[in-house]
Amino acid sequence: MKKMTFFKETLKNWRTTGAIVRSSQYLCQEMLRPIDFQQAAVIIELGAGDGVFTHELLKKMRPDARLLCFEIQPVFCEVLREVKDPRFILIEDSAELVEMYMARYELTQADYVLSGIPFVSLPDELSYSIVGNCYKVLKKGGLYIQFHYATFIKKMYYKIFGNVDISFVPLNFPPAFVMICEKK
Repeated sequence: MKKMTFFKETLKNWRTTGAIVRSSQYLCQEMLRPIDFQQAAVIIELGAGDGVFTHELLKKMRPDARLLCFEIQPVFCEVLREVKDPRFILIEDSAELVEMYMARYELTQADYVLSGIPFVSLPDELSYSIVGNCYKVLKKGGLYIQFHYATFIKKMYYKIFGNVDISFVPLNFPPAFVMICEKK
């Protein structure tokens, strides 16, 4: 997707996109750093956008792993439909329905959830529902990995997971915080 097309799409759908430019390679590296790709069988990506993280995940995943990718913006779904990989499942629906889709694809637990959903621009009830449902599908010891442009939302992760580790990625526009929560 061209940079200008991405920019126009994010301006039209600011509340659900939450970004104005694509994530940098540095943010991508920090989001993927905690993942043990040798053991990961199921990875869920929320708010895949135009696939910046998706493509990197697929490069590193095992041949038998699965990637469930949630995206609600039609323009981004159009781009993601071009991904031709049998491990990739595009779900053009709300991430709030993660449990239903896990059951539909006969997957019991996820090893990792990566998210770029801009929870700060969504209603609290929806944000808590999405993250809470992700908590339910994560295996014990599984990680929820989220990026934000501010840290005040970390209280939601503490309430749901009881823990959150935060790293800072200055080489992104805007600079980002990566929040990692473990299901204990």
